[in-house]
Amino acid sequence: MMQDSKFVKETRCFKISRVFPTDVNNHDTLFGGKLMSYIDDIASISASKLCRATAVTASTDSVDFLYPIRPTDSVSLESFVTWTGKSSMEVFVKVVREDLRTGERKIAATSFLTFVGMDESNQKVPAPQIIPETEEEQKLFETASIRTHMRKHRREESKKFADFLLTKYPWE
Repeated sequence: MMQDSKFVKETRCFKISRVFPTDVNNHDTLFGGKLMSYIDDIASISASKLCRATAVTASTDSVDFLYPIRPTDSVSLESFVTWTGKSSMEVFVKVVREDLRTGERKIAATSFLTFVGMDESNQKVPAPQIIPETEEEQKLFETASIRTHMRKHRREESKKFADFLLTKYPWE
């Protein structure tokens, strides 16, 4: 039986990677797509830790690239669930770059994603409520309703826009 609530810390995950030459673009910075893959991966683990089911990405609400990540840096990701609805979960990912020569650290990117837990029959599972403890967790929890409203509005607009898009291939 699923718990009714969990502490944010029970969903917290960390990943640290070195930036290799094959990970960078022609500007000698980490490929955005590579970082986005890291973000989706770690966020899905946080979501699964909350609902103890397979978590599927419902949306990547935002990825804000704030500072470039270079081959002389390590890239550290921290993720945790910040808010839950009936079956959806908002996950926050903080990306820190660290210059391995100087030790200087900066927030390189932030991201919010939404996940839904699914059981073996591909049915949504209820999401336990989340209990924030730290100041950072509390701030993210308190501001979640604003992001939830914006997310719902954006999704409605995306559906309307999709109705105008063509599905035919150019050669048809």
